[in-house]
Amino acid sequence: MGELLGTVDTPPRKRLRDLLSTGGPVVAPGAYDALSARLVEQAGFDIVYMTGFGTTASLIGRPDVGLLSGAEMIDNATRMVSAVDVPVIADADTGYGNALNVVRTVRAHEQAGVAGVHLEDQVMPKKCGHMSGKAVIPVDEMTGKIRAAVEARRDPDFVLIARTDAAAVHGLDDAVARARAYAEAGADVLFVEAPTSEEGIETVARELRGVAPLVFNWAEGGRTPPLSLDRIGELGFSLVIFPIGTLLAATAGMRSLLATLKAEGTPTSSLGELPSFGEFTDLIGLPEIGHLEQRFS
Repeated sequence: MGELLGTVDTPPRKRLRDLLSTGGPVVAPGAYDALSARLVEQAGFDIVYMTGFGTTASLIGRPDVGLLSGAEMIDNATRMVSAVDVPVIADADTGYGNALNVVRTVRAHEQAGVAGVHLEDQVMPKKCGHMSGKAVIPVDEMTGKIRAAVEARRDPDFVLIARTDAAAVHGLDDAVARARAYAEAGADVLFVEAPTSEEGIETVARELRGVAPLVFNWAEGGRTPPLSLDRIGELGFSLVIFPIGTLLAATAGMRSLLATLKAEGTPTSSLGELPSFGEFTDLIGLPEIGHLEQRFS
């Protein structure tokens, strides 16, 4: 698909907008650091999604309950953008404060090279969208933050995704109404978080399809039913994120290796299941470094 929509010479933000305009659904696997972002790109995906859940887990080993600052999240996004050529969408949480904080958050993500962000209407400190105990700010306050984000961006191709967590707090009707208000405030893409039934997903699609491109969060093990990609496409969603599968897979792999090491004293019996040293250095770019050394040293 990337070849049809342009080469790496096309700026990432323009490529993201082109991808979202295809009708989708475009798949964006989650990544939580530069290495996982490279693996997503090498697997052939057109978009990397920086997961806040995975970023929190990988940086501080804690759950996604609003413990990281905006600076820490943007720093992680910066490293991920530097590691790949495909567009990176970043979780920007609540924007880390009021509308004035959102202005700084958007500009900092632009400076980091991120192609787009999503901003959510939770009360700070926020929680993962599939956890209980969430609270949301008034809709007028959030529309003000969206308007601030629109005016703050310097690149008109920078994609602003408005996420509402209201379904779990006030019900799906309120979430849909909020999403419409956020689109009117200037959001490019709408993200209704955590509908808990296929009927609820269909309602979101029916009510908001045509208002703006829609995000489906295929949260692995979360509260939203795991629909097939074909069904998600039939409903009209433009972007599907798979936020934590890479994190869960890495955790399972490390636990397995460590169990072997603990039981047997060495990891020898597990090494056949892992990339070789040479394979790993290749995938993280050692041949490219060698080429640059030959050219410039």
